[in-house]
Amino acid sequence: MIRLPAVVNDLPPSTRRNLDISWREGIPANVMLAVMDYYLIPFALFLGASPFEVGLLVAVPHLLGSLSQMVASRVVRMAGSRLKFLVIGATIQGLCLVPMGMLAFRAFEGRLGVLILFAVVFRVSANLTGTAWGSLMSEYLPEEKRGRFIGWRSRIVGAAGVAGMVTAGLLLYAAKQVSLAWGFAILFGFIAACRIWSASFFRRMDDLPMEFRPEHQFTFVEFIRRFRQSNFVKFTLFVASITFATQMAAPHFVGHMLNNLQFSYLQFMTAEIMVVVAGLISFPLWGNLADRVGNARVLKTASLLIPAIPVLWLLSGNFYYLVAVEFVSGFIWAGFNLASANFVYDAVMPAKRVRCLGYYNFMIGIAVFLGAVSGGFLAEHLPAIWGHRILTLFALSAGLRLASNLFLSGKFREVRVRTQAVSSTDLFFRVLGIRPVAGRQSEPATLWLPKAVSPAGVRSQGEGGNVEASA
Repeated sequence: MIRLPAVVNDLPPSTRRNLDISWREGIPANVMLAVMDYYLIPFALFLGASPFEVGLLVAVPHLLGSLSQMVASRVVRMAGSRLKFLVIGATIQGLCLVPMGMLAFRAFEGRLGVLILFAVVFRVSANLTGTAWGSLMSEYLPEEKRGRFIGWRSRIVGAAGVAGMVTAGLLLYAAKQVSLAWGFAILFGFIAACRIWSASFFRRMDDLPMEFRPEHQFTFVEFIRRFRQSNFVKFTLFVASITFATQMAAPHFVGHMLNNLQFSYLQFMTAEIMVVVAGLISFPLWGNLADRVGNARVLKTASLLIPAIPVLWLLSGNFYYLVAVEFVSGFIWAGFNLASANFVYDAVMPAKRVRCLGYYNFMIGIAVFLGAVSGGFLAEHLPAIWGHRILTLFALSAGLRLASNLFLSGKFREVRVRTQAVSSTDLFFRVLGIRPVAGRQSEPATLWLPKAVSPAGVRSQGEGGNVEASA
Protein backbone atom coordinates (compact mmCIF):
# COMPACT_ATOMS: atom_id res chain seq x y z
CA MET A 1 0.00 0.00 0.00
CA ILE A 2 1.33 3.42 -0.93
CA ARG A 3 1.58 5.96 1.89
CA LEU A 4 2.29 9.66 1.74
CA PRO A 5 5.96 10.59 2.23
CA ALA A 6 7.15 11.52 5.70
CA VAL A 7 7.82 15.10 4.62
CA VAL A 8 4.08 15.90 4.85
CA ASN A 9 3.38 14.07 8.12
CA ASP A 10 3.27 17.31 10.11
CA LEU A 11 0.62 18.90 7.87
CA PRO A 12 -3.03 19.06 8.98
CA PRO A 13 -5.11 15.88 8.38
CA SER A 14 -7.32 17.62 5.81
CA THR A 15 -4.27 18.70 3.81
CA ARG A 16 -2.80 15.19 3.90
CA ARG A 17 -6.13 13.81 2.68
CA ASN A 18 -6.12 16.22 -0.27
CA LEU A 19 -2.53 15.34 -1.11
CA ASP A 20 -3.42 11.65 -0.94
CA ILE A 21 -6.25 12.17 -3.42
CA SER A 22 -3.95 14.23 -5.66
CA TRP A 23 -1.61 11.34 -6.42
CA ARG A 24 -4.52 8.95 -6.93
CA GLU A 25 -6.07 11.37 -9.43
CA GLY A 26 -2.69 11.59 -11.12
CA ILE A 27 -2.63 7.89 -12.03
CA PRO A 28 -5.39 7.88 -14.70
CA ALA A 29 -4.55 11.47 -15.65
CA ASN A 30 -0.93 10.58 -16.32
CA VAL A 31 -1.92 7.55 -18.40
CA MET A 32 -3.95 9.90 -20.58
CA LEU A 33 -1.20 12.53 -20.73
CA ALA A 34 1.60 10.08 -21.51
CA VAL A 35 -0.31 8.43 -24.36
CA MET A 36 -1.50 11.76 -25.76
CA ASP A 37 1.91 13.37 -25.52
CA TYR A 38 3.85 10.51 -27.07
CA TYR A 39 1.39 9.14 -29.62
CA LEU A 40 -0.46 12.17 -31.02
CA ILE A 41 2.28 12.86 -33.58
CA PRO A 42 2.53 9.18 -34.61
CA PHE A 43 -1.25 9.32 -35.08
CA ALA A 44 -0.88 12.38 -37.30
CA LEU A 45 1.84 10.63 -39.31
CA PHE A 46 -0.53 7.66 -39.74
CA LEU A 47 -3.10 10.09 -41.13
CA GLY A 48 -0.50 11.31 -43.64
CA ALA A 49 0.78 14.54 -42.05
CA SER A 50 3.78 16.30 -43.61
CA PRO A 51 6.55 17.85 -41.45
CA PHE A 52 4.89 21.27 -41.79
CA GLU A 53 1.50 19.83 -40.79
CA VAL A 54 3.12 18.20 -37.77
CA GLY A 55 4.43 21.64 -36.86
CA LEU A 56 0.92 23.07 -37.16
CA LEU A 57 -0.50 20.28 -35.01
CA VAL A 58 1.84 21.37 -32.24
CA ALA A 59 1.77 25.12 -32.91
CA VAL A 60 -1.91 25.99 -33.37
CA PRO A 61 -3.27 24.24 -30.24
CA HIS A 62 -0.51 25.76 -28.15
CA LEU A 63 -1.12 29.23 -29.56
CA LEU A 64 -4.85 29.13 -28.80
CA GLY A 65 -4.21 27.36 -25.52
CA SER A 66 -1.82 30.11 -24.54
CA LEU A 67 -4.32 32.80 -25.53
CA SER A 68 -6.84 31.16 -23.22
CA GLN A 69 -4.46 31.87 -20.33
CA MET A 70 -5.28 35.56 -20.67
CA VAL A 71 -8.71 34.83 -19.21
CA ALA A 72 -7.73 31.98 -16.87
CA SER A 73 -8.35 33.97 -13.70
CA ARG A 74 -11.73 35.21 -14.95
CA VAL A 75 -12.84 31.73 -16.07
CA VAL A 76 -11.97 30.21 -12.68
CA ARG A 77 -13.98 32.94 -10.94
CA MET A 78 -16.94 32.29 -13.25
CA ALA A 79 -16.84 28.59 -12.36
CA GLY A 80 -17.12 29.49 -8.69
CA SER A 81 -14.11 27.54 -7.48
CA ARG A 82 -10.93 25.92 -8.76
CA LEU A 83 -12.19 22.40 -8.06
CA LYS A 84 -15.44 22.93 -9.97
CA PHE A 85 -13.43 24.21 -12.88
CA LEU A 86 -11.06 21.22 -12.71
CA VAL A 87 -14.00 18.82 -12.99
CA ILE A 88 -15.43 20.70 -15.99
CA GLY A 89 -12.10 21.05 -17.78
CA ALA A 90 -11.04 17.44 -17.26
CA THR A 91 -14.40 16.19 -18.52
CA ILE A 92 -14.14 18.30 -21.69
CA GLN A 93 -10.66 16.90 -22.28
CA GLY A 94 -11.89 13.34 -22.02
CA LEU A 95 -14.89 13.86 -24.28
CA CYS A 96 -12.88 15.40 -27.15
CA LEU A 97 -10.56 12.37 -27.33
CA VAL A 98 -13.24 9.98 -28.60
CA PRO A 99 -14.02 11.72 -31.92
CA MET A 100 -10.30 12.37 -32.34
CA GLY A 101 -9.64 8.63 -32.42
CA MET A 102 -12.52 8.05 -34.86
CA LEU A 103 -10.66 10.07 -37.51
CA ALA A 104 -8.58 6.96 -38.13
CA PHE A 105 -11.43 5.24 -39.98
CA ARG A 106 -12.22 7.60 -42.82
CA ALA A 107 -9.97 9.59 -45.13
CA PHE A 108 -11.43 12.90 -46.29
CA GLU A 109 -10.15 16.30 -47.30
CA GLY A 110 -9.40 18.37 -44.25
CA ARG A 111 -9.04 15.41 -41.89
CA LEU A 112 -5.83 16.83 -40.43
CA GLY A 113 -7.60 20.14 -39.93
CA VAL A 114 -10.26 18.39 -37.87
CA LEU A 115 -7.53 16.66 -35.85
CA ILE A 116 -5.98 20.06 -35.14
CA LEU A 117 -9.40 21.40 -34.11
CA PHE A 118 -9.87 18.63 -31.53
CA ALA A 119 -6.28 19.15 -30.38
CA VAL A 120 -7.12 22.83 -29.81
CA VAL A 121 -10.07 21.90 -27.58
CA PHE A 122 -7.85 19.48 -25.69
CA ARG A 123 -5.03 22.00 -25.27
CA VAL A 124 -7.22 24.92 -24.20
CA SER A 125 -8.93 22.83 -21.52
CA ALA A 126 -5.56 21.34 -20.47
CA ASN A 127 -3.93 24.75 -20.08
CA LEU A 128 -6.79 26.22 -18.09
CA THR A 129 -7.10 23.21 -15.79
CA GLY A 130 -3.32 23.10 -15.39
CA THR A 131 -3.28 26.68 -14.16
CA ALA A 132 -6.06 26.02 -11.64
CA TRP A 133 -4.45 22.76 -10.47
CA GLY A 134 -1.02 24.32 -10.03
CA SER A 135 -2.45 27.22 -8.06
CA LEU A 136 -4.39 24.92 -5.75
CA MET A 137 -1.55 22.44 -5.15
CA SER A 138 0.89 25.23 -4.34
CA GLU A 139 -1.42 26.38 -1.53
CA TYR A 140 -1.68 22.89 -0.07
CA LEU A 141 2.12 22.67 0.27
CA PRO A 142 4.58 24.92 2.13
CA GLU A 143 7.48 25.95 -0.11
CA GLU A 144 10.08 23.91 1.79
CA LYS A 145 8.12 20.69 1.12
CA ARG A 146 7.09 21.20 -2.51
CA GLY A 147 10.20 19.80 -4.19
CA ARG A 148 10.19 16.55 -2.23
CA PHE A 149 6.45 15.96 -2.39
CA ILE A 150 6.14 16.75 -6.10
CA GLY A 151 9.17 14.57 -6.80
CA TRP A 152 7.54 11.73 -4.82
CA ARG A 153 4.18 12.20 -6.54
CA SER A 154 5.87 12.31 -9.91
CA ARG A 155 7.42 8.90 -9.35
CA ILE A 156 4.08 7.38 -8.38
CA VAL A 157 1.94 8.80 -11.17
CA GLY A 158 4.75 8.29 -13.64
CA ALA A 159 4.47 4.55 -13.10
CA ALA A 160 1.01 4.80 -14.59
CA GLY A 161 2.39 6.86 -17.47
CA VAL A 162 4.93 4.18 -18.29
CA ALA A 163 2.21 1.53 -18.15
CA GLY A 164 0.15 3.62 -20.55
CA MET A 165 3.06 4.06 -22.94
CA VAL A 166 3.88 0.34 -22.89
CA THR A 167 0.24 -0.59 -23.45
CA ALA A 168 -0.03 1.88 -26.33
CA GLY A 169 3.16 0.68 -27.96
CA LEU A 170 2.24 -2.98 -27.70
CA LEU A 171 -1.30 -2.28 -28.91
CA LEU A 172 -0.12 -0.42 -32.01
CA TYR A 173 2.62 -2.96 -32.69
CA ALA A 174 0.04 -5.75 -32.64
CA ALA A 175 -2.61 -3.71 -34.48
CA LYS A 176 -0.22 -3.04 -37.35
CA GLN A 177 -0.65 -6.67 -38.34
CA VAL A 178 -4.44 -6.25 -38.50
CA SER A 179 -5.63 -2.62 -38.52
CA LEU A 180 -3.76 0.42 -37.23
CA ALA A 181 -6.99 2.41 -37.52
CA TRP A 182 -8.66 0.19 -34.93
CA GLY A 183 -5.52 0.32 -32.80
CA PHE A 184 -5.55 4.12 -32.63
CA ALA A 185 -9.34 4.26 -32.11
CA ILE A 186 -9.17 1.86 -29.16
CA LEU A 187 -6.22 3.76 -27.73
CA PHE A 188 -7.98 7.13 -27.81
CA GLY A 189 -11.15 5.62 -26.34
CA PHE A 190 -9.13 4.15 -23.50
CA ILE A 191 -7.41 7.42 -22.57
CA ALA A 192 -10.75 9.27 -22.78
CA ALA A 193 -12.09 6.92 -20.11
CA CYS A 194 -8.96 7.54 -18.01
CA ARG A 195 -9.49 11.29 -18.08
CA ILE A 196 -13.16 11.03 -17.13
CA TRP A 197 -12.15 8.77 -14.25
CA SER A 198 -9.52 11.25 -13.06
CA ALA A 199 -12.13 14.04 -13.05
CA SER A 200 -14.11 12.13 -10.44
CA PHE A 201 -11.26 12.46 -7.93
CA PHE A 202 -11.45 16.25 -7.95
CA ARG A 203 -14.97 16.04 -6.46
CA ARG A 204 -13.49 14.49 -3.32
CA MET A 205 -10.91 17.22 -2.66
CA ASP A 206 -11.35 20.32 -0.51
CA ASP A 207 -11.29 23.65 -2.28
CA LEU A 208 -9.45 26.61 -0.84
CA PRO A 209 -10.96 30.09 -1.17
CA MET A 210 -9.30 32.42 -3.64
CA GLU A 211 -8.62 35.99 -2.67
CA PHE A 212 -9.44 38.60 -5.32
CA ARG A 213 -8.32 42.16 -4.70
CA PRO A 214 -8.24 45.02 -7.19
CA GLU A 215 -4.57 45.67 -6.45
CA HIS A 216 -3.75 42.08 -7.48
CA GLN A 217 -5.28 42.51 -10.94
CA PHE A 218 -2.97 43.64 -13.73
CA THR A 219 -2.92 43.32 -17.50
CA PHE A 220 -0.46 41.34 -19.59
CA VAL A 221 1.04 44.57 -20.93
CA GLU A 222 1.66 45.73 -17.36
CA PHE A 223 3.19 42.34 -16.63
CA ILE A 224 5.69 42.63 -19.53
CA ARG A 225 6.53 46.26 -18.78
CA ARG A 226 7.99 45.14 -15.47
CA PHE A 227 10.80 43.19 -17.16
CA ARG A 228 13.55 45.35 -15.67
CA GLN A 229 12.13 45.17 -12.13
CA SER A 230 10.38 41.80 -11.96
CA ASN A 231 12.40 38.69 -11.23
CA PHE A 232 9.46 36.54 -12.30
CA VAL A 233 9.13 38.22 -15.71
CA LYS A 234 12.85 37.67 -16.36
CA PHE A 235 12.47 34.01 -15.40
CA THR A 236 9.43 33.68 -17.71
CA LEU A 237 11.31 35.11 -20.69
CA PHE A 238 14.23 32.77 -20.06
CA VAL A 239 12.00 29.67 -20.00
CA ALA A 240 10.12 30.96 -23.08
CA SER A 241 13.38 31.37 -24.99
CA ILE A 242 14.49 27.83 -24.15
CA THR A 243 11.04 26.62 -25.16
CA PHE A 244 11.18 28.39 -28.52
CA ALA A 245 14.58 26.92 -29.34
CA THR A 246 13.47 23.46 -28.25
CA GLN A 247 10.15 23.43 -30.08
CA MET A 248 11.83 24.14 -33.39
CA ALA A 249 13.09 20.58 -33.27
CA ALA A 250 10.94 18.72 -30.73
CA PRO A 251 7.98 17.69 -32.95
CA HIS A 252 10.36 16.22 -35.53
CA PHE A 253 12.24 13.71 -33.38
CA VAL A 254 9.23 11.41 -33.74
CA GLY A 255 9.21 11.68 -37.53
CA HIS A 256 12.96 11.15 -37.59
CA MET A 257 12.60 7.91 -35.65
CA LEU A 258 9.56 6.51 -37.47
CA ASN A 259 10.24 7.75 -41.00
CA ASN A 260 13.97 8.36 -41.45
CA LEU A 261 15.31 5.68 -39.12
CA GLN A 262 12.38 3.30 -39.73
CA PHE A 263 11.88 2.45 -36.06
CA SER A 264 8.97 0.13 -35.31
CA TYR A 265 6.32 1.23 -32.79
CA LEU A 266 7.96 -1.18 -30.34
CA GLN A 267 11.35 0.50 -30.78
CA PHE A 268 9.75 3.94 -30.55
CA MET A 269 8.00 2.95 -27.33
CA THR A 270 11.24 1.59 -25.86
CA ALA A 271 13.15 4.79 -26.61
CA GLU A 272 10.44 6.98 -25.10
CA ILE A 273 10.12 4.85 -21.98
CA MET A 274 13.76 5.61 -21.25
CA VAL A 275 12.79 9.25 -20.87
CA VAL A 276 10.30 8.42 -18.15
CA VAL A 277 12.60 5.94 -16.40
CA ALA A 278 15.24 8.68 -16.25
CA GLY A 279 12.67 10.91 -14.60
CA LEU A 280 11.97 8.18 -12.06
CA ILE A 281 15.58 7.97 -11.04
CA SER A 282 16.31 11.67 -11.16
CA PHE A 283 13.25 13.30 -9.58
CA PRO A 284 14.34 12.48 -6.00
CA LEU A 285 17.79 13.92 -6.80
CA TRP A 286 16.42 17.08 -8.42
CA GLY A 287 13.76 17.54 -5.72
CA ASN A 288 16.29 17.27 -2.91
CA LEU A 289 18.68 19.61 -4.67
CA ALA A 290 15.92 22.16 -5.27
CA ASP A 291 14.85 22.12 -1.63
CA ARG A 292 18.46 22.56 -0.49
CA VAL A 293 20.08 24.99 -2.92
CA GLY A 294 17.03 26.62 -4.51
CA ASN A 295 15.06 26.12 -7.70
CA ALA A 296 16.89 28.83 -9.66
CA ARG A 297 20.25 27.10 -9.17
CA VAL A 298 18.86 23.74 -10.25
CA LEU A 299 17.09 25.30 -13.24
CA LYS A 300 20.25 27.01 -14.46
CA THR A 301 22.34 23.88 -13.97
CA ALA A 302 19.92 21.71 -15.95
CA SER A 303 19.61 24.33 -18.69
CA LEU A 304 23.37 24.26 -19.23
CA LEU A 305 23.04 20.62 -20.30
CA ILE A 306 20.00 21.11 -22.56
CA PRO A 307 21.91 22.29 -25.69
CA ALA A 308 23.86 19.02 -25.76
CA ILE A 309 20.74 16.89 -26.31
CA PRO A 310 20.06 17.61 -30.01
CA VAL A 311 23.81 17.44 -30.70
CA LEU A 312 23.80 13.85 -29.46
CA TRP A 313 21.12 13.03 -32.05
CA LEU A 314 23.50 14.09 -34.82
CA LEU A 315 26.15 11.54 -33.93
CA SER A 316 24.35 8.28 -34.71
CA GLY A 317 21.03 6.76 -35.70
CA ASN A 318 21.72 3.48 -33.92
CA PHE A 319 18.70 2.32 -31.93
CA TYR A 320 20.60 1.39 -28.77
CA TYR A 321 22.58 4.62 -28.86
CA LEU A 322 19.41 6.70 -29.14
CA VAL A 323 17.83 4.79 -26.26
CA ALA A 324 20.75 5.96 -24.14
CA VAL A 325 20.38 9.51 -25.48
CA GLU A 326 16.70 9.52 -24.52
CA PHE A 327 17.65 8.43 -21.01
CA VAL A 328 20.07 11.35 -20.72
CA SER A 329 17.44 13.68 -22.17
CA GLY A 330 14.83 12.57 -19.63
CA PHE A 331 17.28 13.08 -16.76
CA ILE A 332 18.09 16.64 -17.81
CA TRP A 333 14.53 17.71 -18.62
CA ALA A 334 13.23 16.28 -15.34
CA GLY A 335 15.40 18.76 -13.45
CA PHE A 336 14.46 21.67 -15.69
CA ASN A 337 10.72 20.97 -15.50
CA LEU A 338 10.61 20.32 -11.76
CA ALA A 339 12.67 23.39 -10.89
CA SER A 340 10.79 25.71 -13.26
CA ALA A 341 7.40 24.59 -11.90
CA ASN A 342 8.49 25.04 -8.29
CA PHE A 343 10.09 28.42 -9.05
CA VAL A 344 6.72 29.73 -10.26
CA TYR A 345 5.12 28.79 -6.95
CA ASP A 346 7.98 30.29 -4.94
CA ALA A 347 8.13 33.57 -6.83
CA VAL A 348 4.44 34.54 -6.84
CA MET A 349 2.20 35.24 -3.84
CA PRO A 350 -0.95 33.05 -3.67
CA ALA A 351 -3.36 35.91 -4.41
CA LYS A 352 -1.63 36.59 -7.74
CA ARG A 353 -0.77 33.01 -8.62
CA VAL A 354 -3.61 32.16 -11.03
CA ARG A 355 -3.05 35.35 -13.02
CA CYS A 356 0.75 34.99 -13.08
CA LEU A 357 0.48 31.31 -13.98
CA GLY A 358 -1.85 32.32 -16.80
CA TYR A 359 0.59 34.89 -18.17
CA TYR A 360 3.50 32.48 -17.74
CA ASN A 361 1.67 29.76 -19.66
CA PHE A 362 0.67 32.32 -22.28
CA MET A 363 4.31 33.19 -22.91
CA ILE A 364 5.30 29.53 -23.04
CA GLY A 365 2.45 28.81 -25.46
CA ILE A 366 3.52 31.63 -27.78
CA ALA A 367 7.06 30.27 -27.70
CA VAL A 368 5.79 26.79 -28.58
CA PHE A 369 3.74 28.20 -31.47
CA LEU A 370 6.57 30.24 -32.94
CA GLY A 371 9.10 27.46 -32.48
CA ALA A 372 6.90 24.74 -33.97
CA VAL A 373 5.80 26.82 -36.98
CA SER A 374 9.33 27.98 -37.80
CA GLY A 375 10.67 24.47 -37.24
CA GLY A 376 8.00 22.96 -39.50
CA PHE A 377 8.95 25.40 -42.27
CA LEU A 378 12.70 24.97 -41.83
CA ALA A 379 12.40 21.16 -41.76
CA GLU A 380 11.35 21.32 -45.41
CA HIS A 381 13.74 24.06 -46.57
CA LEU A 382 17.05 23.79 -44.70
CA PRO A 383 20.02 22.17 -46.47
CA ALA A 384 20.51 18.56 -45.47
CA ILE A 385 23.40 17.20 -43.43
CA TRP A 386 24.08 13.47 -43.54
CA GLY A 387 21.11 13.13 -45.87
CA HIS A 388 18.43 14.70 -43.66
CA ARG A 389 17.20 18.31 -43.30
CA ILE A 390 15.90 17.47 -39.84
CA LEU A 391 19.45 16.94 -38.59
CA THR A 392 20.30 20.50 -39.67
CA LEU A 393 17.28 21.66 -37.69
CA PHE A 394 18.54 19.78 -34.63
CA ALA A 395 21.90 21.58 -34.89
CA LEU A 396 20.17 24.97 -35.19
CA SER A 397 18.03 24.19 -32.15
CA ALA A 398 21.14 23.36 -30.12
CA GLY A 399 22.73 26.68 -31.01
CA LEU A 400 19.65 28.67 -30.01
CA ARG A 401 19.37 26.81 -26.71
CA LEU A 402 22.97 27.73 -25.94
CA ALA A 403 22.30 31.38 -26.82
CA SER A 404 19.35 31.45 -24.41
CA ASN A 405 21.63 30.29 -21.62
CA LEU A 406 24.36 32.79 -22.43
CA PHE A 407 22.11 35.85 -22.62
CA LEU A 408 19.18 35.22 -20.25
CA SER A 409 19.99 32.65 -17.55
CA GLY A 410 21.82 35.22 -15.41
CA LYS A 411 18.96 37.73 -15.39
CA PHE A 412 16.84 36.16 -12.62
CA ARG A 413 17.73 35.13 -9.08
CA GLU A 414 16.67 32.69 -6.39
CA VAL A 415 13.72 33.85 -4.25
CA ARG A 416 14.03 31.44 -1.33
CA VAL A 417 15.75 32.95 1.67
CA ARG A 418 17.10 29.76 3.24
CA THR A 419 19.26 27.86 0.78
CA GLN A 420 22.68 26.26 1.05
CA ALA A 421 25.67 28.11 -0.35
CA VAL A 422 27.05 25.77 -3.01
CA SER A 423 29.33 26.77 -5.86
CA SER A 424 28.10 26.30 -9.42
CA THR A 425 30.95 23.85 -10.07
CA ASP A 426 30.06 21.69 -7.05
CA LEU A 427 26.38 21.71 -8.00
CA PHE A 428 27.12 20.78 -11.62
CA PHE A 429 29.27 17.82 -10.66
CA ARG A 430 26.82 16.76 -7.95
CA VAL A 431 24.16 16.44 -10.64
CA LEU A 432 26.55 14.21 -12.57
CA GLY A 433 27.07 12.13 -9.41
CA ILE A 434 30.70 13.11 -8.85
CA ARG A 435 30.68 15.42 -5.84
CA PRO A 436 28.44 15.63 -2.77
CA VAL A 437 26.41 18.60 -1.69
CA ALA A 438 26.93 18.98 2.04
CA GLY A 439 23.76 18.35 4.00
CA ARG A 440 22.74 19.58 7.42
CA GLN A 441 24.48 17.72 10.20
CA SER A 442 21.35 15.72 10.92
CA GLU A 443 21.18 14.47 7.35
CA PRO A 444 23.45 12.41 5.09
CA ALA A 445 26.07 14.52 3.33
CA THR A 446 25.38 13.03 -0.07
CA LEU A 447 22.21 12.89 -2.09
CA TRP A 448 21.08 9.49 -3.17
CA LEU A 449 19.52 7.66 -6.05
CA PRO A 450 17.04 4.99 -4.98
CA LYS A 451 18.06 1.40 -5.66
CA ALA A 452 14.59 0.41 -6.76
CA VAL A 453 12.02 2.81 -8.08
CA SER A 454 8.85 2.71 -10.07
CA PRO A 455 8.65 4.44 -13.47
CA ALA A 456 7.67 8.09 -13.09
CA GLY A 457 7.67 11.68 -14.16
CA VAL A 458 5.84 14.94 -13.47
CA ARG A 459 6.12 14.40 -17.08
CA SER A 460 9.79 13.95 -17.59
CA GLN A 461 9.83 14.83 -21.23
CA GLY A 462 12.54 13.92 -23.65
CA GLU A 463 13.21 15.15 -27.10
CA GLY A 464 11.19 12.57 -28.93
CA GLY A 465 7.73 12.58 -27.49
CA ASN A 466 6.27 15.24 -25.29
CA VAL A 467 6.22 18.64 -26.85
CA GLU A 468 4.65 20.49 -23.93
CA ALA A 469 7.20 23.09 -23.24
CA SER A 470 10.07 20.90 -22.72
CA ALA A 471 10.88 18.40 -25.40
